[in-house]
Amino acid sequence: MTFTLHPFSAILPADWLLLLNHPDVIRHMPLATESWTEQAVVEWAKGKDAQWQAHGYGPWAIRIDGAFAGWGGFQQEGREADLALVLLPEFWGCGPALVRAFMRRRLELGIGAVSLLLPPSRTRVRGLARIGFAFDCEVEYDGRRFLKFRAVE
Repeated sequence: MTFTLHPFSAILPADWLLLLNHPDVIRHMPLATESWTEQAVVEWAKGKDAQWQAHGYGPWAIRIDGAFAGWGGFQQEGREADLALVLLPEFWGCGPALVRAFMRRRLELGIGAVSLLLPPSRTRVRGLARIGFAFDCEVEYDGRRFLKFRAVE
């Protein structure tokens, strides 16, 4: 597997629409409440890219072996960085390698504490320990429950 990281704006809106409206992806995204439109995707991508200027880090669009796979990276969440990863189903097995690669880059980006949030629908979480995360607590965002994991220092 060879992956490359790109600004969100480098990905065609049609590719984003495929990911963000994919039923297997959105069933694990409880905050996604409506279908995406091309204009909404363009604005969302601008916001994701703007995180780099605002915080010195942010998420990337991901290509695996040249194909658009999804997005992932760090987003500021309070006083820590939240690690997000959203992939098309055919790339779900690549998640652990991507998380490890992101975590290797965190120091060069000036990131300290890292957490990640998963909806309770993500029941296969034992592998998080193998990539350096431990369960911390349950949290609520916009009335939805999430499981919070922290990177073990």
